Amino acid sequence: MATEIKIKNIPTGYQSIISNGRHSVVGDEPKPAKGTDLGFSPVEFLLAGISMCKVATIRNVARRKGWEIGNVDADLSQVVSRNEDGSLKTKVTSSISIEGHLTEEQRVYLIKEADNCYVTRMLRGEWEFEDSTVLESVY
Repeated sequence: MATEIKIKNIPTGYQSIISNGRHSVVGDEPKPAKGTDLGFSPVEFLLAGISMCKVATIRNVARRKGWEIGNVDADLSQVVSRNEDGSLKTKVTSSISIEGHLTEEQRVYLIKEADNCYVTRMLRGEWEFEDSTVLESVY
């Protein structure tokens, strides 16, 4: 099943109304980038997707194993550098905290599963980007 996102960019800053047809959120750029800082930046949305997948994977695995856990918190950050050929290299680091009475082996297992979550596997996989098509302007 394909995932679809629709976006409407409005003239204020870089504000965009982002929708999947059921839910909507606001995206923007920070003020130093001439945005209004009223929503997540594109990179923040990307990191949010990765972190949400990681914590949801932990919750899913714990439920299937019958392990009782409380809150699962994740902190992600990224640093981008440029390779000699001009391509970009992105390093993502994460720290995850899992509340609950777990053994060290259970925690290690859950973190390993989180590091192999669906979104991370997608990003590590092969991507193909087709050029955008032009839609008719509406006035």
